Amino acid sequence: MTVSTKRDWLSGPYQKAVEKSRERQKSFETTGKMPLEPVYTQDDLNGFDPTTALGFPGEYPFTRGIQPTMYRGRFWTMRQYAGFGTAEESNERYRYLLDHGQTGLSVAFDLPTQIGYDSDDPMAAGEVGKVGVAISSIEDMHTLFKDIPLDKVTTSMTINATASILLALYVAVGKQQGVEAAKLGGTVQNDILKEYIARGTYIYPPKPSMRLITDIFAYCKDEVPQWNTISISGYHMREAGCTAAQEIAFTLADGIEYVNAAISAGLDVDDFAGRLSFFFACHNNFLEEVSKFRAARRLWAKIMKERFNAKSPRSMMLRFHTQTGGATLTAQQPENNIVRTTVQALAAALGGTQSLHTNSWDEALALPSERAVQVALRTQQVLAYENGVGDVIDPLGGSYFVEDLTNRLEAEAQEYIDTIDGLGGALAGIEKGFQQKEIQEAAYRYQRQVEEKERIIVGVNQFEQQEERPDNLLRVDPSIGQRQAEKLRALRANRDAAKAEALLAKLKSAAQGTENLLPIMVDAVESRVTLGEIAHTLRNVWGEQRETVVI
Repeated sequence: MTVSTKRDWLSGPYQKAVEKSRERQKSFETTGKMPLEPVYTQDDLNGFDPTTALGFPGEYPFTRGIQPTMYRGRFWTMRQYAGFGTAEESNERYRYLLDHGQTGLSVAFDLPTQIGYDSDDPMAAGEVGKVGVAISSIEDMHTLFKDIPLDKVTTSMTINATASILLALYVAVGKQQGVEAAKLGGTVQNDILKEYIARGTYIYPPKPSMRLITDIFAYCKDEVPQWNTISISGYHMREAGCTAAQEIAFTLADGIEYVNAAISAGLDVDDFAGRLSFFFACHNNFLEEVSKFRAARRLWAKIMKERFNAKSPRSMMLRFHTQTGGATLTAQQPENNIVRTTVQALAAALGGTQSLHTNSWDEALALPSERAVQVALRTQQVLAYENGVGDVIDPLGGSYFVEDLTNRLEAEAQEYIDTIDGLGGALAGIEKGFQQKEIQEAAYRYQRQVEEKERIIVGVNQFEQQEERPDNLLRVDPSIGQRQAEKLRALRANRDAAKAEALLAKLKSAAQGTENLLPIMVDAVESRVTLGEIAHTLRNVWGEQRETVVI
């Protein structure tokens, strides 16, 4: 007898099969604990109107992608995140990647650079060049991009508290190359709210930090119009342990806060919203991740149209970069990470990402080796050129399960945003510890599942084996700090000291008022004022933020 409805199938053939042979686990759910049906049909999409919920690629609400042709026009930007040691070493790695087919640069900075200390500052001791490249001056920045024409590549810079200074340095180096600011393309992460939530590399209190962000918005609108002025980042919150729905919600709530700040600073929404970009992680639950990207795109389009009355379709487009999940990499059996990264990269492509970084298999052990970086880049190239991934736009669109999961993720994310609105917005929520507490609880639940083997991690809690530590791991030269300090001493000895002091005084005065700080920063770095000197000047005016303790 042929069954005709899902209900009849569940109570008939399915129930008999389960009674005969039990399923491998009591219940099935996403990583965010959404329960999963054994099969999905049209019955799960009651009231679903594909005309309004999906539309077409390049059309509101952009569920199926922000461009009419997507990867049939061109593939996502293959942008490997790299940076370590000195500017010379990182420049060598960048040119290696470009020679092997990378299509965009993505710069990792060391911790002193991220939190506003020069390499010779006592606070930088032992950290110079360790988790990214050390940049203290225009000379470092010039070396970092030596023989790389800035009008021919786009550059993403993962930098937040000191984003304005790094952007000023980039503009200044472009001038040195003869490239006017209007021709520079790229992204500065510039997302301080997620630092307060999950990452911790902040310097200043929220109010002046938000001022720096809106100063960048205004400066780039007039001077660097091709620049993406912020990359609103869910990645670090996901790495800290949040669920897929929380990643959508907390990222878009931060986006709402930035849009409100820009409007309050006197900017029209359609003058800056088209340059906003986003940054998401991609973790292991393949179909959940595909659905996450689709849900985020649709929800942001609605927010911009309905909440902020944006008129330009570009203002409603959620353009995003994806990085495969660093927290999913294992030190045990590290070659398995190649498989994890491949699956995650495929999910990002099927979810419609605009650019992609694939993690290297040895990153759970050390900074990625050159060979591992090549494998990671080749992973993207194989997906793009050999597997037909980009031949059809949104190929999973219309799947009963994918559409249902997209709907549920959007709905759960909207509930979180409504809660954050009720607290007074993202910043108020952060000050109350709401987002931090939600992430901590989600991370705890996930870790308990791993420890109790409710969630299997191959090579970690099942299928373990004894193994030797891999050879040829990358190690950063510990003498880098000393060499950087020597370069800084020479720079300060050979610059116009009076001019440098005058520019720092001008910056201090402007920081006490409302003048846009970016033009002053560009003048300062061109006169060889250092990153640390600029950051300390602002510290002296604004003070430093202290961590919010969440219990």
